[in-house]
Amino acid sequence: MNILIIGSGGREHALGWKLKQSPLCDRLFFAPGNAGTAQIGENLDLAIEPVNTRNADAIDFFCRHNNVGLVVIGPEDPLVAGLADRLKHKSRAVFGPGAAAARIEGDKAWSKQLMRSVAVPTSEARIFRDPGAALAFAEHHETPVVVKAAGLAKGKGVIVTSNAGEAADAVRRIMIDREFGDAGDAVVIEERQTGQEVSVLALVDGRNIYMLDTTQDHKQAFEGDEGPNTGGMGAYCPTPLMTDELMSQVESEILVPTVDALYRDGITYRGVLYAGLMLTPGGPKVIEFNCRFGDPEIQALLPRLKGDLAELMLATAEGRLDQVELDWDRRACCCVVIASEGYPGPYEKGRVIEGLDQAAAEPEVVIFHAGTATDRSGQVVTAGGRVLNVCALGDDLRQARDRANAACGKVHFEGAWYRRDIGHRVM
Repeated sequence: MNILIIGSGGREHALGWKLKQSPLCDRLFFAPGNAGTAQIGENLDLAIEPVNTRNADAIDFFCRHNNVGLVVIGPEDPLVAGLADRLKHKSRAVFGPGAAAARIEGDKAWSKQLMRSVAVPTSEARIFRDPGAALAFAEHHETPVVVKAAGLAKGKGVIVTSNAGEAADAVRRIMIDREFGDAGDAVVIEERQTGQEVSVLALVDGRNIYMLDTTQDHKQAFEGDEGPNTGGMGAYCPTPLMTDELMSQVESEILVPTVDALYRDGITYRGVLYAGLMLTPGGPKVIEFNCRFGDPEIQALLPRLKGDLAELMLATAEGRLDQVELDWDRRACCCVVIASEGYPGPYEKGRVIEGLDQAAAEPEVVIFHAGTATDRSGQVVTAGGRVLNVCALGDDLRQARDRANAACGKVHFEGAWYRRDIGHRVM
């Protein structure tokens, strides 16, 4: 069958790389894709954001006239906007939840209330839609809090604070200065937890839950977990922090109650349910839910996945996950993000990237393009803040990281930078 992947980042390149290996995959399309996806499939000049009737009809028209049997929607924005609902067809499977289910990421206030309704362990929180009330609460709250824009903010709308002054400043940035746009119409102010963060990704077909191997993301921009939050500067898989006992606890106390609560509200969840967890002294607590694969978590996970990703996605979309078995490479995988100068703030585009072939030739290395494009002369250039995902397998995490860092050192463009300490929390 032909497969269409919606999105243009490293997540979508990684998914395409794995789907291309499936005997089920004939032609592979990306909308819109990047310089890396063009090497494994066909990039399409189809707009995907914002989702509207015209865009959805154009994608549907393309699918009908090119025998697309599976559509994989990568980013959260089109999922929250309902693109999965618009593209469903009796002759076509769509991997990704509908708008009602994707609200679990698109509206953090609603998600928090859903967790409360079924006693899913999460931080105590207050939800505010009035800036004045939010400021008053922040200014007089004695313990450290986390201030979150309730809407979608590209993974950057979370501000961790240490005191009342910082909390009030975070509220101003989100609700008054509108640093994250409409995502700041409401804020969630929650108690700040201590512990290590991990990412649990589970496939959900409406009835069955299939947990994938666990990963740990590194959100802070700089080494030692310093600096502002980013979309993610690297990840590794698996993480030793998650034991079999903890995985069972997460499934029974977090994933099952959440999926059941959605189902009771008439929402059938089909796709990826991503639980960002804090491993606190009192047990795992949900920081956030996402409705799609983590980026760069999935880049660290897929090189270890044995089996047919296309069949796995079809089983998820068609409600038959109970018929699928997966196996994993025993080795570790480390993903290191190479970013543009200035990220996560403003950055320049169009800088020529050199050394990609030399980096990819390193042992057990695969490179996924995140923010790249091809200029008129055919050169690969930067086109985003997170430019490349350099992933490597190793007998242990240290070897995997050393290999990834060595490959990163062979990639050059003006202002390129990356964290060299991915995985340091468990080393």
